[in-house]
Order: sequence, then structure tokens, then C-alpha cells
Amino acid sequence: QVQLLESGGGSVQPGGSLRLSCVASELISCMAWFRQAPGLEREFVSSINSRDTATYTAPVKGRFTISRDNAKKTLYLQMNSLKSEDTAMYYCAADRRYCRTSKNAFPYWGQGTQVTVSS
Repeated sequence: QVQLLESGGGSVQPGGSLRLSCVASELISCMAWFRQAPGLEREFVSSINSRDTATYTAPVKGRFTISRDNAKKTLYLQMNSLKSEDTAMYYCAADRRYCRTSKNAFPYWGQGTQVTVSS
């Protein structure tokens, strides 16, 4: 069982930045970020595979950057130019083999970290 622990959430004003972190209990091939706003489905944000190939959902392209430090077994999400619509609970997810964009494809999840963007 892979354990994931997120941190780095908080409250920022529109246009601000945050960096999320997710520490894994073991090195794992695919790691991803999802988010869920109140009343909405959990949605894919970004993923990165073992070759450091990154994928982003369109609304965050050019603003968010995903990265990983394998020595620390840590996943990051640098979020710049934040907008109110980025407000959500952000979840780290992982899979040993595949890097997909469906939440149903990921067997391992963290507890989430809240990001609130508001003036």
C-alpha cells in the first residue's frame, strides 16, 4: 500500500502563487494531482511519469508546473497566477504502472490539501 501525504495548501489572493508537495512512502512510476471543488467532480490537473513526461489539463497550462524529486520520493505542483476558479481541495494520486487522466485509474490517494484563492 502506497501512502501519500500532501502539504503546501493555503489561502492566497488572485495572481498569487503556491507550491504543493506530496511525499510518497515509496518511489512510484506515475504521480498526479487532482482537484475537487465543492459540489463538483474530482478532476485531473497534472501528471508526471518516470521519464518526467508531464501532462496538464488545459485550464492550468502555462500557469502550473509539475515536477518530482525521486531521491526524496516527492511530487510538487508549482501554481502561479492563481485564479478564483483554482479554489479546491488538491489531491495527490499515484499508480505503479500507468499515467492516465481518469481518477478511476489511480489506486493510491492522499488526504488532500486545501487551496483557496480569494481577494
